[in-house]
Amino acid sequence: MPRRIESIVLPGPAGRLEALLEEPEDAAPIEAALVCHPHPQHGGTMHNKVVYRIARGLRSTGSAVLRFNYRGVNLSEGGYAEGEGELDDARAALNYLRQRYPELPFTVAGFSFGSRIALRLGCGIARRVIAVGFPSVYKDKASLDTCTTPRIFIQSTHDQFGSVGEIESIVAALPEPKQLHLIEAQDHFFAGALDALEAVFKVI
Repeated sequence: MPRRIESIVLPGPAGRLEALLEEPEDAAPIEAALVCHPHPQHGGTMHNKVVYRIARGLRSTGSAVLRFNYRGVNLSEGGYAEGEGELDDARAALNYLRQRYPELPFTVAGFSFGSRIALRLGCGIARRVIAVGFPSVYKDKASLDTCTTPRIFIQSTHDQFGSVGEIESIVAALPEPKQLHLIEAQDHFFAGALDALEAVFKVI
């Protein structure tokens, strides 16, 4: 699908944040969406292939999509801040997105570490939160227990950081509304199933 893409430098709490904004080519956007990338200390960037597919999937359904790099990643200024600073970075990116599209409903999405950021940021304010590859190995799930924002979990069936049994148990214990979509894939990064990952955005 053709796309309109714009490189942006956002003001962040620790300095400039590098970002990319993409809009649907053939129509005005009907939603704004923020996508948060995986752990910055393990090679995560906004160019991660899963993040790219999430963005493309959202764009294919009419979203204007903003991806960004956390502080200290590529051209973004600052350094890793134990998840709290990265949450602040995501909040700054979301503020920009909402100012850019003030009339549109918005979604917050993320992959892996970014799914944790998305859930903490989006609960209570977003139209929905999409958590892709949620790492169930993290035991702190307090932000989930009281969240009644629609949450959509998308998980590989062979995710080494969040098995099917673990993610099913986590989602089952959460308050409604919620969804869980399992995608037959080889690993956490949806190897062999990136097309299926992108396609699921048409049905959620």
